[in-house]
Amino acid sequence: MSASPQRPSLSLVPAARERLDEAEAFTLQLGVALHRYGVPSHRLEAALSQVAQRLGVTGAFFSMPTGLIVAFGEGAEQRTRVERVEPGELDLGKQGALDEVAREVGEGVMSPAEGARRIEAIVSRPPPYGRLTTTVAFAVASATAVMYLGGGFGDMLACLGIGVVISGLATLAGRSPSLGRLFEAAAALTCALLAKGLASLGLVTALHSVIVAGLIVLLPGLSLTTALNELAMRHLVAGTARLANACVVFVQLGFGVALGLQLGNLWPPAPAVALSPVPAWLPWVALPLAAWPFMVLFRARRRDLWPIVASGFLAVGGAKLGAALLGPMLGGFLGALMVGLGSNAWARYTRRPAASTLVPGLILLVPGSLGMTSLRSLLERNVIGGVETAFTMTLVAIALVAGLLIANALLPARRSL
Repeated sequence: MSASPQRPSLSLVPAARERLDEAEAFTLQLGVALHRYGVPSHRLEAALSQVAQRLGVTGAFFSMPTGLIVAFGEGAEQRTRVERVEPGELDLGKQGALDEVAREVGEGVMSPAEGARRIEAIVSRPPPYGRLTTTVAFAVASATAVMYLGGGFGDMLACLGIGVVISGLATLAGRSPSLGRLFEAAAALTCALLAKGLASLGLVTALHSVIVAGLIVLLPGLSLTTALNELAMRHLVAGTARLANACVVFVQLGFGVALGLQLGNLWPPAPAVALSPVPAWLPWVALPLAAWPFMVLFRARRRDLWPIVASGFLAVGGAKLGAALLGPMLGGFLGALMVGLGSNAWARYTRRPAASTLVPGLILLVPGSLGMTSLRSLLERNVIGGVETAFTMTLVAIALVAGLLIANALLPARRSL
């Protein structure tokens, strides 16, 4: 729990009381909005503490993945609010807009009341990218992911189609709460069935890579890394809850894939097809194309595309250099360190949230595919292989968190978001 520094109680003059009420209402509204758009607990509490301090509000803040507790005042006059917040989709664009409002209110450019109206306008904005653009982003993300997982040109074409189908399921899940609760398992089942069917036609050569790439957008590797980061920051409740949620998603995906592969045995046996590997230079050239889908899916601003691409180059280049120096399991440490330093430097220069470039760069490093491999091994009763892969996944996630923590220590961003 974070708290702003204590100060003497304000006089109960009506005008002062009204200003204090507006500041408290703005702070609470800001916290709920930031929570809804995916800000981790440690950054959320630190941001609210900064805002409260600048507005002269005494407050204590406690964030959890499904709720926010805010206490204003001190002693017998303390007032506590509990807000139940449904976890929403990560929206980097709205995070940036909210950060601008918080900065302007804190600097006195606008009043808390005007800031509250700005927050309402930001929350009510429609998504920045349409359904067609989002569908293309799903498809491109899957196609580029299978290239980095060792697939060939045929596998990339197959992932384009699978990505379109998964995007359609996501649209249906957003309209139906009952389907939404089963979305991960249903998507994994569909992906495995399609991949197995395309393999039986000789159109897929790297079956496992195609399945993982088809589900790349749904893999909770980022949630796992965020959970470990929250635990490292001593936010134990939020970190434990987020970690449990990531494990549940992994289990749902693993169950769906296992069921899909079993049902896929009804397809004719796959013919022997030679893999057509992509040239070694193509992953580097295609990196801007690989970064674009996550800008769309994370709803980042269009003007941040090239900083996001630069973050991707830092992530991949740092990971490859780290793998050469420290080994493959710890290579992500250097990648995360470089992404963290680059994002913090960009945030200090532009006065924008570091998360706008940090999250898309980090997504290229998170160990989601290792989690799928571990579950697949366990479901195939390869217990030793499954446990070893799960340990590797955890070690990679810890290396990423260590890189981020050191980056924040060496070059902290000026603001909490």
